[in-house]
Amino acid sequence: MSETERPVVAAFDLDGTLTQGGSVYHWLRYLAGNAAVYRATLSLLIPLSVGAVRSGRWADDAKERLFHKILVGRDLEEVRQTSRTFALEHLAHKGRRKILDRLEWHRECGHDVVIVSASPQLYVDVMVEATHATAGMGTRLAVDARGKLTGSYLGKNCRGTEKMRRLNEWIEDQKYQEVPVIYAYGNSRGDRRLLKGATYPFDVGRLGVLGALRKYPRLKTPN
Repeated sequence: MSETERPVVAAFDLDGTLTQGGSVYHWLRYLAGNAAVYRATLSLLIPLSVGAVRSGRWADDAKERLFHKILVGRDLEEVRQTSRTFALEHLAHKGRRKILDRLEWHRECGHDVVIVSASPQLYVDVMVEATHATAGMGTRLAVDARGKLTGSYLGKNCRGTEKMRRLNEWIEDQKYQEVPVIYAYGNSRGDRRLLKGATYPFDVGRLGVLGALRKYPRLKTPN
């Protein structure tokens, strides 16, 4: 079977790829207010700073600690509804038209489109619905027996190696008859593994030759 006859999966990062900049802090502020997020951030300034510099598990741990301070005890359904409103507003105001057009091009070609993001699954799901993507993989949040968020991850933060693992897991679940061709679009070092595992990887970050994905081709046109 030739490559043109094989199934195609197009994997898009969310923050900085489909939308401008990050979304997690904006989401937390939308949920809890600026003052609460500022206090939580200040109390975790050192681990958050270390995470920003070293990335990897340091970033994952710092993010989870921030989530715990802000999310613990919040009702899942209330957070889900608020997250839906946030996601639709964020996409409307921060969506990157060129990359969203590329996503639409994949859909028109009949490709399976997935969003793979370190952002919470709660609003990655909304982004999937809004963009008519096939599926989405985000960071899943743990919930207790009362339906309250614990502030912890359910599994791992969906970045780096975990992004590619989750994508491969999803691909396996589709039972494709042939190994699919994979397009991948990212903007930061958290997307390196995703792009490395793709047939056609693209750096869509704004930093270009100064960015962490500079060794990958740039996306120059919508299609």
